[in-house]
Amino acid sequence: MAEIIGVIERLWRYPVKSTGGERLDSVEVDERGLAGDRLYAVRDADGKLGSGKNTRRFRRMDGLLRLSARLGHRIDGPELFDPLGRPVADPAAFLRAYLQREDVELAREDAVSHFDQLPVSVLTTATLDWVREAAPFTVVDERRFRPNILLRTPPGTPPFVEDGWFGREGQGGTGARLAFVRSSERCAMTGAPQPGLPHAPEILKAIVHAHDGRLDALAEVAAPGRLSVGDELALH
Repeated sequence: MAEIIGVIERLWRYPVKSTGGERLDSVEVDERGLAGDRLYAVRDADGKLGSGKNTRRFRRMDGLLRLSARLGHRIDGPELFDPLGRPVADPAAFLRAYLQREDVELAREDAVSHFDQLPVSVLTTATLDWVREAAPFTVVDERRFRPNILLRTPPGTPPFVEDGWFGREGQGGTGARLAFVRSSERCAMTGAPQPGLPHAPEILKAIVHAHDGRLDALAEVAAPGRLSVGDELALH
């Protein structure tokens, strides 16, 4: 029997990996994830993608989180905004000057996935409220954790309720089904500064101490569909 676990309060898409995203009223969900999410990234001459960390696929490029991007209804690429929220006329030229690297460009995803882990991240208000209590002297909102879906949970829902979803499917909107797999392993980006949010390393320390550094529910897309703010999400 289906269990209603919450209502979609906000939807987020991040057209350019590791930059700020855009809030949506509704969005199509396909096999890759939310349409247009992380479809672009800052890529260097070695093919590595701009990120908050260094790995086999990613290159740490400080400052990306101070930028933001919007896809809207554009089909020719995202609109990039500088740290003051002003649109950038020439993204490649701006990024090279801003990052002080001559080898970077704004690139569309090809054979190398732009996702760190799985394509869809869901975070509950119950868990977000716990973070606020655990780090009371800084500004906390969902942008620090970059979820695609912020789910409003009923009063009394315990934090980290997302852990109980793994191995099950959530259905919402028009046909969309998400197969929950595991939680994200959080890094220093949770406390990195971005517009309106100061540097706050205590956030990651609290999550590591209480929950092994894990936060949210990551999902694969089990069936395409459409999600909208206000939709109920039911767990099967």
